[in-house]
Amino acid sequence: MRFEEDPHLGVITTAPVVAGAPILMISHDADDGGWQFLCGSTTDPGDGRIVHLEEIIAMDPTVEEVADLPLGWVAFRSKVGGAWTREPQ
Repeated sequence: MRFEEDPHLGVITTAPVVAGAPILMISHDADDGGWQFLCGSTTDPGDGRIVHLEEIIAMDPTVEEVADLPLGWVAFRSKVGGAWTREPQ
């Protein structure tokens, strides 16, 4: 695993991602160091889910390509397998 965090760390995602939607945006939050793995298909707070980091990696191992994302940055792509673009939040 490329992430420095514990594989059992709770991370934020969405119900669509848990159901198989692609992860197209990742945020490494500056305020608390938390991670968000999002699909971009919902903004409904009721769709928020907390899962273990290892579950996200099992769903989509390509998220490890941005394991070194600095605090306060986001990474996004247009499709699974596409190149990640990184920028400060």
